[in-house]
Amino acid sequence: MRFDYGLDDVPPLRVHLLLGLQWAFLAMSTIVILGKIVGSIQPGGDDQETLYLQKLFFLTGAVLLAQLRWGHRFPLVSGPAAVLLIGVVSSRGTPLPAASTSMFLGGALLVLLAMTGLLGYVRKLFTARVVAVVLLLIVFTLAPTIRDLIIGQPGGVGPLGNIAFAVVLVFATFSLERFLPGAWRSGALFFAIAGGSAGYFALFPPTFPGEALARSPWLSNFVSDLTVRPVIVPGVLVSFLICYLALAVNDIGSIQALNEMLDPAHKDRRINRGLLWTGLANMASGVFGVLGPVNYSLSPGVLASTRSASRRPLILAGVCVLALSPFPRLIGLMGCVPSVVVGGVLAAIMASQFSAGLSLALKGEPGEGISFRGGVIIGLPVLLGNIIAFLPADVVSSAPEPLRPIVGNGFVVGVAVVLLLEHVLGRGDDAAG
Repeated sequence: MRFDYGLDDVPPLRVHLLLGLQWAFLAMSTIVILGKIVGSIQPGGDDQETLYLQKLFFLTGAVLLAQLRWGHRFPLVSGPAAVLLIGVVSSRGTPLPAASTSMFLGGALLVLLAMTGLLGYVRKLFTARVVAVVLLLIVFTLAPTIRDLIIGQPGGVGPLGNIAFAVVLVFATFSLERFLPGAWRSGALFFAIAGGSAGYFALFPPTFPGEALARSPWLSNFVSDLTVRPVIVPGVLVSFLICYLALAVNDIGSIQALNEMLDPAHKDRRINRGLLWTGLANMASGVFGVLGPVNYSLSPGVLASTRSASRRPLILAGVCVLALSPFPRLIGLMGCVPSVVVGGVLAAIMASQFSAGLSLALKGEPGEGISFRGGVIIGLPVLLGNIIAFLPADVVSSAPEPLRPIVGNGFVVGVAVVLLLEHVLGRGDDAAG
């Protein structure tokens, strides 16, 4: 594919600003969506949620700039990893520092993989079928969270009205992605969040948290509540380490996609350095107690729609995201997004991910399509993960306490089962189909 601007080209000022703002909107959209979910389950109310978003803005902007300077040096946008959201949700009920410590150690695992030859072994584990299951499991295991976001919105018109609003918002989001011209398409998520929030507050004015926003200061220090004393809960740690293996594959895949798209020099070095900085950023996220970042696989689509492969506009995007972090009132304004809007937009994102996972699953084995064995390897883990994701809380709590973060995490159980089926029980059976 031919681009108007190459990797190191500097676009004209007007184009530069437009592209930079669009990359910033994309990064901020994912920060708000995932940050709102995790921030809302932290103790401390709206103030704690805003503090959480401030930390996410800071770390996302910082890692984006670091990747552009010392990491993969690609036009790849970074943001909070949805796969880590699964680990956070499943670890509720354990001490908060336990999840943070696990994210720090997960980041250290990524650094170890990037600096040694172990990365190749991990990549061999994640075959096309395993990656397909990972993508599908993320969708299914986040379904209860999406449900709670939509029907749990206070005020409004009740659960059924909120579901109707969310369905309309999902279709509106897909319409924006389909009909927005060229470069504007990359801002579809931001426009959906802004438009959905404005529409919801116009329909239900009492739901706008004006008083809480008015109490927020304009400027504040967000470097607080750091995890400086490690708390290791074995079940939480195992759960997060499995999530981090999936995150590593996602990160590598995003970088490799641009390797193939742009054919630059030093391809392997870009992968190793990119994963190294993702690991360092996740170690920092463990200290800050927020979701760690990953390089998003949607970036190649943005390059194709804008016809620009220049990494320079992302420097502006990183500076914008980083510069917002000390201003709680501005971030609080972005954080006013109703939970039903967060749930609706997240549902649209997960529908796109489901499409990618299903497409990969249906490719099957080379030359023969999907076999019966391949269908079992994909279907059984997804089914088990889905069942566990919807288990009642009292059933999960009946398990031994150290095992709850594992047996109550559909994603972890599903990934463990697919790895067992693919590499242990089914080894050598490909010829039999």
